[in-house]
Amino acid sequence: MASINDYTQQLAELRPKLVTFTMLQIPDRNYAEDLVQDSIIAAIESIEKYEGKAAFETWVYSILKYKLIDYIRHKKREQERFVSDENNVDIDSFFNKKAHWNADDTPQQWHNPEELHLRTHFWEVFDFCLLHLPSNTARVFALRELMEMETEEICDSLGISEQNCWTILHRARLKLRSCLERGWFLKTGESV
Repeated sequence: MASINDYTQQLAELRPKLVTFTMLQIPDRNYAEDLVQDSIIAAIESIEKYEGKAAFETWVYSILKYKLIDYIRHKKREQERFVSDENNVDIDSFFNKKAHWNADDTPQQWHNPEELHLRTHFWEVFDFCLLHLPSNTARVFALRELMEMETEEICDSLGISEQNCWTILHRARLKLRSCLERGWFLKTGESV
């Protein structure tokens, strides 16, 4: 088992990624950094509870995830009406008049995605793609897929309709798919 100094070093190296992830949900950098700092302190204070069943980074992200959910629930009443910033995206261009994929836009074969989660580089590309989504889209996607919030709670927290939420999630997945295909799956010379 690693020493407290090893864990402290890992936390220091992980901190910038935690701040970037937190800023998807909290646009105020100072508050985001405070929340990350609270999560790091919580991790250090409960390090004896870390059993090593998950990667250390995953364990720290789960601490941050719950702090973010608490923050979102707390700020729910204070938040202004949420409006998607993607009204200008033409998702329909992926499909023909019969609602089938256009030949050039069909999803590409991703070989064996179950094995890819083990590759660090994949997660670097995924982080890059997620961080380059429009902020409101990234926020909804992270709440649903990374923080595992229920759709109803996301809608209540952000003041959006369920249909708008599902539309935003659909667009996020299409954009992530496209970005991952360009940056990872279809890269020439990359064995998958």
